[in-house]
Amino acid sequence: MNLVRAEVERLAARRFVQLMLALLVVAFAVTAVTTLVGSHRPSSTEVAEAQRAAAEERQALNANYQRCVEAARGSLPPEEAESFPDDCSAFDPAQRDRLPVAADHLQGVFNFADQARPLLYFLILFLVLFGFLVGASYIGADLSTGGVVNLLIWRPRRIAVLGAKLGTLLGALTVVSVLASAAYLGAFWLVGQTAGLPGATGGDFWPWLGLTWARGVVLVLFAAAAGFAIATLGRRTAAALGAVTAYAVVWELGLRVVMEVVNIPRGEDWMVSTYLDAWLTGEARLADPTVCQDLSSGYCDGTYQLGWGLGLAVLLTLTGGLTLAAFAAFRRRDLI
Repeated sequence: MNLVRAEVERLAARRFVQLMLALLVVAFAVTAVTTLVGSHRPSSTEVAEAQRAAAEERQALNANYQRCVEAARGSLPPEEAESFPDDCSAFDPAQRDRLPVAADHLQGVFNFADQARPLLYFLILFLVLFGFLVGASYIGADLSTGGVVNLLIWRPRRIAVLGAKLGTLLGALTVVSVLASAAYLGAFWLVGQTAGLPGATGGDFWPWLGLTWARGVVLVLFAAAAGFAIATLGRRTAAALGAVTAYAVVWELGLRVVMEVVNIPRGEDWMVSTYLDAWLTGEARLADPTVCQDLSSGYCDGTYQLGWGLGLAVLLTLTGGLTLAAFAAFRRRDLI
């Protein structure tokens, strides 16, 4: 317990951690204030006009679908029927994710329900970056300055010391993620209540928001553990930053271009970003153009899906492998 308490104090005292926390607060505050300034409570006239426009748009969708059905039955002239496919499911309003609503036609009005998805993704992205940088610098600075050696003189058990550092890091990031998420999403919910619209928050809105947030927090912990492990293996914070930069440039960008040039089937399966998407969103929808190359006629979809389970398995394997390698190296090598 004394070791954990000491690590909590060391983590909180680091200037880099304090700087990152300050940047986190500033970024969230600027985003919330900008949204508040750019939004207003709609008047009854604006709401009525928006409702009329949404109703007209829904009528137009239904009319277009009915014309497609008539074209499929042969009821339209050939020159008009050519503009519609044989399958009218793409025009069916019932198949859409959502129908047009009045909020879609309100300008300068913040709608919490509509904007919650991009806001949550921005929050998760920022916390992932925060977790990776803090995780890498936390152990990297100690290894490069000799702080770990001094700590081992007091507690000469390498695995326990490194485990306490990693556990403290993950625990602290969990607390920060919870507090930051509550403040961030709570601020935008208040903006929607006072200077905008709350939107349609019924049905599966809150369950979806909670599940996506939980997946995001897990992703933050994965990023922190990966940064911690790579910095431990490289003995420097810069090792983690360099490794991620090299992977992004050489693999995610360079190899992706090569795969597109040589037409490798399902090239996206080799990218870590694919599994990040699958885990965070629940399902990654990808396209494989090589499936349709040999078809001379007819409809070809060429898409496939990867579920969140596979995404979690891949991320857990990568993070777990890096962490085990870091502990193994830390246990045996010379730290001086």
